[in-house]
Amino acid sequence: MSDRKVTVVMGVYNQHRKEQLEEAVRSILSQTMREWELIICDDGSEGEAARHLKAYEGRDERIRLFRHSRNRGLAAALNACISLARGSYIARMDADDISMPDRLEKQYRFLEAHPEYAFVGCSAWLIDDNGAWGIRNMPEQPCRMDFLPFSPFIHPSVMVRREVYLASGGYLVSEQTCRCEDYELFMRLYAQGFRGYNLQERLFCYREGRESYERRTFRFRLNEAGIRQRSFRDLGLTGPYARLCALRPMAAGLLPVPVLMYMKRRQARKEAARIESHGPEWQWQTE
Repeated sequence: MSDRKVTVVMGVYNQHRKEQLEEAVRSILSQTMREWELIICDDGSEGEAARHLKAYEGRDERIRLFRHSRNRGLAAALNACISLARGSYIARMDADDISMPDRLEKQYRFLEAHPEYAFVGCSAWLIDDNGAWGIRNMPEQPCRMDFLPFSPFIHPSVMVRREVYLASGGYLVSEQTCRCEDYELFMRLYAQGFRGYNLQERLFCYREGRESYERRTFRFRLNEAGIRQRSFRDLGLTGPYARLCALRPMAAGLLPVPVLMYMKRRQARKEAARIESHGPEWQWQTE
């Protein structure tokens, strides 16, 4: 197992949609890069959801599964996966998303060729149960200011150097960071002098449906506002605009879910409309 260049880490809690889990795992099994391992943490799943995960033991020698006896949260699950990692690079993956076949290879090659970057993400197709419905293009070389409106990185699309995770202390395990573990980590990395990059290719399919918004309750958004305020200060982001952006999650939390979904989807579809010809990549998800 010492030849594993990339460790893919996945924290899973009560993923009852077996077909989504299968798509996610199969997308890793289908990677053009073969020197990977997949570490899955069953973070206290119950009943049928736990049995779905158990079925992946022995399916491929590169898949390792372990279980928490109780739900500890995504940050703790990912930290546990990283502590077991053998790869030089850590790639995130969620149990309901899809990695395009060349994602790992392209991100690995980028980090090998660009030691000045600590991590790399990419742009993504936005998907739901009906297929692809939009595009999220991420800024190529995010600066500190790009963190003000929202995170300039799609968390499950990111590959990070293992030593960077270790040097930074990993994910912050806290009730306050729940639902924004990645945002806090990326801002902390930037405050520590690390930098990230986004490949300008859609190498990932990010699932975003109604349940994605419903999970972000007002309590979680209130916590995020606190994280923003502290992290913006650590990044040296002050002034009226920074203070306004710190309150952004609370404002979004006051909107009905259908209204918030409409606004987000309208923006993503406008991105898609800028492409003159969708081509075979777009058709891959919509056929």
